[in-house]
Amino acid sequence: MIADCLGNPVSCRGAALDAVNDFTDGFLRYHPKATNVLGVIEGLDDCLPHVFAGYLWMFLQRPEAPERARPHALAAAAAAPRAHARERAHLGVLQAWMAGDWPEMIRRAEAITAEWPHDLVALKLVQTQYLNLGDSPGILRSALRLLPANAGNAHVHGMAAFGFEQCHLLDEARAAAEAALARDETEPWAHHALAHVHLTRGEIDAGRRFMAGVSGHWEGLNSFMYTHNWWHTALFDISAGDGAAALAIHDAHCWGIAPDYSQDQVGAVSLLARLDFAGIDTGGRWQALRPWLETRGADVESAFLTLQYLYGLGRAGSPVADDLMEAVRRRAAGAPPWAAEMWRETALPACEGVLAAARGAHAEAIRLLGPALPTLWKVGGSHAQRDLFEQIFLDSLMRESAWVSAQQLLEARRAFDPSGVPLNRMLAEVYGRLALPDQQAAAAARALRVA
Repeated sequence: MIADCLGNPVSCRGAALDAVNDFTDGFLRYHPKATNVLGVIEGLDDCLPHVFAGYLWMFLQRPEAPERARPHALAAAAAAPRAHARERAHLGVLQAWMAGDWPEMIRRAEAITAEWPHDLVALKLVQTQYLNLGDSPGILRSALRLLPANAGNAHVHGMAAFGFEQCHLLDEARAAAEAALARDETEPWAHHALAHVHLTRGEIDAGRRFMAGVSGHWEGLNSFMYTHNWWHTALFDISAGDGAAALAIHDAHCWGIAPDYSQDQVGAVSLLARLDFAGIDTGGRWQALRPWLETRGADVESAFLTLQYLYGLGRAGSPVADDLMEAVRRRAAGAPPWAAEMWRETALPACEGVLAAARGAHAEAIRLLGPALPTLWKVGGSHAQRDLFEQIFLDSLMRESAWVSAQQLLEARRAFDPSGVPLNRMLAEVYGRLALPDQQAAAAARALRVA
């Protein structure tokens, strides 16, 4: 039997097998060698390399992605009769993804992992779509099912760690991440999971030390993993009151690596917004981001991404935000059944609220965004990423002098960011406005920590 680098059966040999292995290992490690298949695909008539090339195009997360993937899906289908059953199953996953049917994509990919438990590409795809659907238990369940068969594999422990963290099982998340790093200290998804644990527990100094200690391992990774782990590092700096360090991370490590890529764009939007809320002068950086966001046009492939495109476009004063908002309304009216409720009841009002906040209409932002916050997990993204929307809401409360509501939200946030400098500065202002001088003094003292 011919097998890939994980021991899974394949039907291809030579350059095709090399391309499959580069994609498989690179995909799991967040390494650019995953894209090597695109450089050799023209000369290959094997099924799986074309499927993997199609996956890469789908990860563009742009409306044109299915059309870019279509030639590869057709080539894979032509080769399917002589391919292994696992490879044909991957073609089905690609076809469901191209059709925009995320639940069917998950069903097909989970069928692969059930029959071939070493197929970690299928597992990673399952977890990606569960994240996009806001299904944290699904993220965890999919990893735990494959853990017994892959106990020595650092990537599976890292995927389990993230699933545990997204389910608020922080002790288990830490243990799983440490198990991953015991097997491979360079495993970037385990670094990412531990960053989440430190952030959620308010372990700001420990998080800064940990990320500084492992950041050397991120050199040479793809733009998503490189910029995203640095983004997490910047969140610790903001909480510690070191806005200059966070701004430097934005400039050197978060923006400009792959500025046309969705994840790099929303990472920059999210970090700039947090810097604004922390009182850090971001200069002309919103305008530098604007032309890249304007290329999104009417991109509503992901509600989670669209929310951030809208905020960035609104913050930069771009009229394209109105076009995107109209696209959101059309999507909410015509979404498929599995996504209709999320788009209509959560994403639509949240998008309207986020855009209102970006344009300074804070009362409107409070009215629209506030009711959507409890169900915003449905749009996807991680807890740390979605926290942006609560911070947007909080900023609007502060600007509208809604001191009672702001006090309630800030104190709830202090449970997981007890020594956060920006948070305690806001609390000091709020308690001053509420004529509670002792509480004002205590919050002001907490905000005086040395970064």
